Amino acid sequence: MKLKNVLAVVLGVFFTHIAISQEGLPIYTDYLTDNYYLIHPSMAGAANCAKIRLTGRQQWFGQDDAPKLLTLSLNGRIGDSQSAVGGILYTDKNGYHSQTGAYVTYAHHLMFSRSEVDLNMLSFGLSAGVIQYKLDETSFLFDGPDPIINGTVRNEGNFNMDFGFSYHYLDFYAHGTVKNMLKNSGINNDIEITSNLRRYLISAGYVYNRYGSEWSFEPSIMFQHKDGTKESSIDANAKAYKDMEFGKIWGGLSYRTSLDGAEFLTSSGSVRSQKLQQITPIIGVNYNQFMFAYTYTYQTNSVVFTNGGFHQFTLGYNFNCKRKRYECNCPAVN
Repeated sequence: MKLKNVLAVVLGVFFTHIAISQEGLPIYTDYLTDNYYLIHPSMAGAANCAKIRLTGRQQWFGQDDAPKLLTLSLNGRIGDSQSAVGGILYTDKNGYHSQTGAYVTYAHHLMFSRSEVDLNMLSFGLSAGVIQYKLDETSFLFDGPDPIINGTVRNEGNFNMDFGFSYHYLDFYAHGTVKNMLKNSGINNDIEITSNLRRYLISAGYVYNRYGSEWSFEPSIMFQHKDGTKESSIDANAKAYKDMEFGKIWGGLSYRTSLDGAEFLTSSGSVRSQKLQQITPIIGVNYNQFMFAYTYTYQTNSVVFTNGGFHQFTLGYNFNCKRKRYECNCPAVN
């Protein structure tokens, strides 16, 4: 294999690891497909409808053992109370490593406005999850005793928790979440750096709309930081919505960049550095109580594992809906 191809594989795996947590539910841009609950437990039951969302993601078409992710989430209010519950099931496969997890969530929403006409709500959410990790070492090169590789299929189960808050005020919103609060190391319990899987997420956005217009626009950002490896990245997002007789059509663009880089050696022997850069266009439609969305993530780095992108489809259904309670441009709530 040529040096250039080796570097492409190494860097592709490295940058994919930044974007993907192999210890817990991965953080992609699927939260932008009307699914903030996937990353912020405080968003369980925040909307006027109960929501069910099914998401499938396939990376690097044509590559053997390419990463695949499937998630199913459900959340809604408990009757007319301020409390809500939710649940997430997911399975994530990445080469020899795979994991299956289940989370349950309790959220509580506090209203500070005098009536439901003006939105002023503070929410808290706590998720608890059980994750089953699997590492298939049966095809690893093995020619003698090794304290790390034993040539078997290794399984390990762990428990972890996420905690977060959300604040909605009229057309503005902000979220903060700590994921993987507890110290555990998944299946790599001999590697010191994986014992701390804690991740911090901060999101904020605003929805603009001119009075009487069918169009609204939503810029937002999300910052994430991995405590154990000190890696950080930021998403800059922009979405547009158009009201239709049957519901709503919408689309947008997300740009993710890492704040940390990696050096690599080129075929000419020079040392260069690059950071993770991803562009994700998003399209979606709300038809009555149904929702469909598609996202395509393209990595723009000069050295990548493959030129193919990451395809993701989301299907959703809203049920047990109540009337739109707030006079605001707040698609995640109304």
